[in-house]
Amino acid sequence: MSRKQQLHRPGPQPGPPADDTGCHILHVDMDAFFVSVELLERPELRGRPVVVGGAGPRGVVSAASYEARAFGVHSAMPMTRARRLCPQAVVLPVSHGKYSRVSAAVFELFRSVTPLVEGLSLDEAFLDVAGAGRRLGRPAEIARLVREQVSAQQGITCSVGVASTKFVAKLASTRCKPDGLHVVPADGAVDFLHPLPVASLWGVGERTEQTLTRLGLRTVGQLAQVPLSTLQRELGNAVGAHLHELAWGRDPREVVPHTPDKSIGAEETFDTDVDDPAVIRRELLRLAERVGARLRASGNAGRTVTVKLRMANFKTITRARTLAEPTDLARVIYVTARELYEGAGLERVRLRLVGVRVENLGPAGAAPRQLAFDEPERGWREAERAMDQVAHRFGRGAVRPAALVRREDGDGRDGRDGTQ
Repeated sequence: MSRKQQLHRPGPQPGPPADDTGCHILHVDMDAFFVSVELLERPELRGRPVVVGGAGPRGVVSAASYEARAFGVHSAMPMTRARRLCPQAVVLPVSHGKYSRVSAAVFELFRSVTPLVEGLSLDEAFLDVAGAGRRLGRPAEIARLVREQVSAQQGITCSVGVASTKFVAKLASTRCKPDGLHVVPADGAVDFLHPLPVASLWGVGERTEQTLTRLGLRTVGQLAQVPLSTLQRELGNAVGAHLHELAWGRDPREVVPHTPDKSIGAEETFDTDVDDPAVIRRELLRLAERVGARLRASGNAGRTVTVKLRMANFKTITRARTLAEPTDLARVIYVTARELYEGAGLERVRLRLVGVRVENLGPAGAAPRQLAFDEPERGWREAERAMDQVAHRFGRGAVRPAALVRREDGDGRDGRDGTQ
């Protein structure tokens, strides 16, 4: 980070200061992140409804601008429905490389504020700023500074919730979107929570909400007044106790700076069902290239390769193989995934979706490595790392295997990345 980008104590802020005593948890959430990054290159689209996602008949919405959300468009919605709701929307394809680069810069900014950063996704994180007060000021001042620096350095906006617990901070950021800041005083958490709908509580899904509604419980405050024993009888001991605690603003979880990845993978839904093995193998290669690059970027290698195969009737099977040693090489991942596919007996079965995942992760290079397959002493590993360097500078599509360069129209891809 350049000297110009270094963080400094912010100057006086207008308006009365919020009571942020004891509120050392920040939840930072980028506003319509994928769309915001795309608009950096397409500023003429600002103010218009914009949707990022797969444009094919089976594509889904990855992100929607607030102008598109006003028409009811939201993430994970089928693109066909989004187009019906907002036919004037501009649809842009997903470009994960761009989002990853901006995300990395934003997280570098977070870590210049505090080492206690817990990333939830590319565009969302918790920060514990208890130790940053002497250098940067009170929590609300730090939140303002983060918002200013994200805007100044990356040209995008974020919303920040400030509270004494992770749960309340996350709700606070949601309540002030887009481009907002909301402080929930430590002694005001209950007043903030109780008017909210019960669906606001973590752990309340559709079925739990239906149960609570049947009991006449529509707000967090109503739930809070129900005896714990009653909640446990209706919802189970664990869920009942969990919701009871949250309803009173109690959330003891700390900000965890790093949670190791359990797996890294990617999947693709075809526009139309595919039964051509050559097309399936080419897609497995593309997914293996993506997974390998992400493994190397994360510094991990994995021992178990899994393929996911979803048929036209939505029946899904998985096949997995554990390797003799961990790998982060796309070539090894592809060969294993291809053999798993071929061994599944589905080479002439119409497939709707394929996926590749690597599990049992650990730090790359933690153990001595034998040469993989027919790998020479210097060869595939160096080649793939060179590809990483080119992709970092020029974008992921700048260099790729020859089998992926000439793609036939109608391969059936919708451009949706199902990485989890």
